[in-house]
Amino acid sequence: MGWKEPVNSVLTRTIGYQLQRPPGHRTKVLPPPAGGRMLTMPVFIFSPARSGSTLLRAILGSHTRLYAPPELPLMHIVVRAETKWIQTSLRALQLTKEDLDHMLWDRVLADTLARSGKPVVVVKTPSNVLYWPRIAECWPDARFIFLLRHPAAVVASLHASWDAKWQAPGTGSLEKVTASALRYMRKVEEARNGLAGHTVRYEDLTADPETTARQLCRFLGLAFEPAMLDYGQFADLRIAPGLGDASKNIRSGRIQPGTPPPRSAEVSPALARMCATWGYRQPDGQPYEAAGSPEWDAAGQPAPDEAQDGTADDGSGDANFGTADDGSGDANFGTADDGSGDANFGTADARREQQPSDQH
Repeated sequence: MGWKEPVNSVLTRTIGYQLQRPPGHRTKVLPPPAGGRMLTMPVFIFSPARSGSTLLRAILGSHTRLYAPPELPLMHIVVRAETKWIQTSLRALQLTKEDLDHMLWDRVLADTLARSGKPVVVVKTPSNVLYWPRIAECWPDARFIFLLRHPAAVVASLHASWDAKWQAPGTGSLEKVTASALRYMRKVEEARNGLAGHTVRYEDLTADPETTARQLCRFLGLAFEPAMLDYGQFADLRIAPGLGDASKNIRSGRIQPGTPPPRSAEVSPALARMCATWGYRQPDGQPYEAAGSPEWDAAGQPAPDEAQDGTADDGSGDANFGTADDGSGDANFGTADDGSGDANFGTADARREQQPSDQH
């Protein structure tokens, strides 16, 4: 028996009180973060690179209520919490590194939106689709636009626009380009399977921009504004290399007719399956082989044989089309798209045929 019990026994008999240690703060545990965000109902465009996302950003950003900033790869805006001291502190605060990432993303975009003077932000960066579950978790009220383009046309445009000044060495072969493009397409398809949203096709956007823009405005709960289709009159679009497509066509300020898909003598099986998955047809109108279309498991991942196109889908992005360590794979195609491959997509020795440039 310690000293406290006898003392408290005497105190109880004589004065009716006992000695007791105050509870202190050690038993108080903070509740988990509520997850409140500064941004309300942000809009995200998920697409492969070279699918017309810069054009779509320019059109939407020309609406009086929509601000579409230059590309901002969220996967590169992260906090560091590597030491045991900060990790201990975060545990005490009921926070994770991912919570801090989300707070940072939200603060950056909210600040940018506030300075724009507009009420709704439209975030366009193809590499963001690699993080789509994190983005959906960060902003549960976010709205999503899925932008598709004929997969063979995407590969042709990527291959034609490869620029050694912006891309990592060794990533410009047709085989590497095809593997990277498929990786992004599969992530877009995962997001389409996992999230509610609105799907837009690049071909419809360029062939009938008014109808497509009206449908988008309806999805976003906005009135259509004809000036959206004349985006060149607005001076705040910030079209430049490193911020998305900066080709002559996009800088013209006018929506140009889309480049038709390449006349393919042979399309790799994986690329053909993606064409079939997205409902695209060959230039002669025939469907692509539907058999062997990608099968998706419960987590939204492609079947194992679909993941063997050149790079592992690990979310790092470092085998794609940015600088060697930027991982974006998409933001830096600033040269004009003045050609597209038209034979043997998915092989390293395909020949290319010059075609008109298009907008991305």
